[in-house]
Amino acid sequence: MNSFFTGLLFLTRLPIKYDAEWTPEACGKSVKYFALIGAILGAVNVLAVLCLCVALPQLFNITIKPSVGAFLLLFVNIASTGALHCDGYTDTMDGLLSGRERNRVLEIMKDSHVGAHGVTSLIVLLLGKYSAIAALYPVTGAPTNSICILGIALFLMPVIARLSMVIGITLFPYARKEGLGKAFTDYADKSSLVIVFITALVLVSAAYVDSYHAVAALVAAIIFAMLFCRHVTAKLGGLTGDVYGAVTELSELLVLLIFALR
Repeated sequence: MNSFFTGLLFLTRLPIKYDAEWTPEACGKSVKYFALIGAILGAVNVLAVLCLCVALPQLFNITIKPSVGAFLLLFVNIASTGALHCDGYTDTMDGLLSGRERNRVLEIMKDSHVGAHGVTSLIVLLLGKYSAIAALYPVTGAPTNSICILGIALFLMPVIARLSMVIGITLFPYARKEGLGKAFTDYADKSSLVIVFITALVLVSAAYVDSYHAVAALVAAIIFAMLFCRHVTAKLGGLTGDVYGAVTELSELLVLLIFALR
């Protein structure tokens, strides 16, 4: 259980009291639980959907407009992870979009300061997520099915995105000789990927209300993760912890966009 809670405490900011033993081995062994941890984050999103779309209208006669609801749901998504992956995403975009050679790119990604590329990329990412959630958000008088679709999209989004992260961790080399993400790479193997994939597949198959978009999102995220990680590996000689965050954030955006296309 230590490995599970190590991953849960690292990937989320949920108020969980557990004195995890933070060892490189525990970090690596936690990888096989990433899809399950994604499901926990997804459950938090679903709870927020039920509060905004069901509890407030029915119990307090408060109707949340799609624009406001999308903002609140995006806020819950960011707060539940402490913007961990957003940080990695901005660092990655700062480096990759700089147009510099490998060593300089890695230096830029390691710099704690955020540059124009990172800020601009984060704005585009958040606008994309917001727009997709707003497009899925049920309007007044919409059928119950539309609430279910929004809940399914926000539940599967972190599950599928953590599968994308595990693809990067287990199938691609680490670009640095040391770093926080290296512990995950060193102690996670392809069996972790199999476990995460099966977990994600089971959760996706349960989304019978909108199975078409759920399966399409899973397939698209896998293809994207492979292509993105291969591109970064060709440029940097491997991935970093920041890149793990970037592929997660971009996969979440992709999942939402696929569900919004209807």
